Amino acid sequence: MAKEMEFIRKLPIPKEIKEQYPLSEKAIALKAQRDKEIEDIFTGKDDRFVAIIGPCSADREDAVLDYMERLAGVAEKIKDKIFVIPRVYTNKPRTTGLGYKGMLHQPNPEGEEDMLEGIIAIRKMHRRVVEETGFTCAEEMLYPENHRYLSDLLSYVAIGARSVEDQQHRLVASGIGIPAGMKNPTGGDLSVMMNSIIAAQNPQKFLYRGWEVKTEGNPLAHAILRGYVDKFGHSRPNYHYEDLRRVSDAYDELGLANPTVIIDTNHNNSGKQYLEQIRIAKDVMHSRRLNTDLHGLVKGLMIESYIEDGAQKIGEGVYGKSITDPCLGWEKTEKLLLELAELA
Repeated sequence: MAKEMEFIRKLPIPKEIKEQYPLSEKAIALKAQRDKEIEDIFTGKDDRFVAIIGPCSADREDAVLDYMERLAGVAEKIKDKIFVIPRVYTNKPRTTGLGYKGMLHQPNPEGEEDMLEGIIAIRKMHRRVVEETGFTCAEEMLYPENHRYLSDLLSYVAIGARSVEDQQHRLVASGIGIPAGMKNPTGGDLSVMMNSIIAAQNPQKFLYRGWEVKTEGNPLAHAILRGYVDKFGHSRPNYHYEDLRRVSDAYDELGLANPTVIIDTNHNNSGKQYLEQIRIAKDVMHSRRLNTDLHGLVKGLMIESYIEDGAQKIGEGVYGKSITDPCLGWEKTEKLLLELAELA
């Protein structure tokens, strides 16, 4: 006979964690400044291109901070053309619900799951990134109820392909105050993605963390194209010129605010062939040059990158190498960012 869930312990509310691990005044001001710059890019007031870039999963604090310090050096060189938003993804969706679910679940990938330690670990890591590198980062909103633990630190949120049809994800995205990228679902139906943008851009009232809440809508909610899986289980891309025109037409028909597309260069767009990210990134930049409408529509790329090329299994112990999807290594990353700045 199936049993009901076991309640292990009551966790601190986000306000308590924020008070225990607060941000400095300098970091608060920095986030406000970066949020304004990002908003200006997404509303078309600033024509810089966005690079949302970093590890597939932020699995260990030392390597993540090392990577971010390297990235900060390159970001300074290209800041007139490219605005860098680092990926610090600490909770990972699992198609079957099995396997490593990110630092939120396991602060030590080889250790036991511990949600309290995980919440503290991800806040400490995000706080260190802000304080030590000047970056405010991107996260995937895998669990909408957990967003508040990091809401004063983040400048961008992505809603994943398996979450984008979920009502709670859509409604919470309407009230987070920063850009929310809505990925196309794994089956590739663009109308699902566009419906999620409509929901996120409109005012909503709903139940959240035991409260009745209301939002004014998020005009910075937008599309992320990440490829899809066809009925035969094969990866198919959706970053090509024709795909971009199709999304542009959908935006026009729906009359949504701030039409924006971010291209995820990995996942099904690359068939998880991580080196293809370089070619795909340049292909997208070429499409932008061919059409002025697409130049304004495609505002950024999402790239998976870490210190070492590829991926490893948990326990292999290679410093700075992904334990989830394979990533571009640092040398290729730096070269690509400098090339993108020339093409932007």
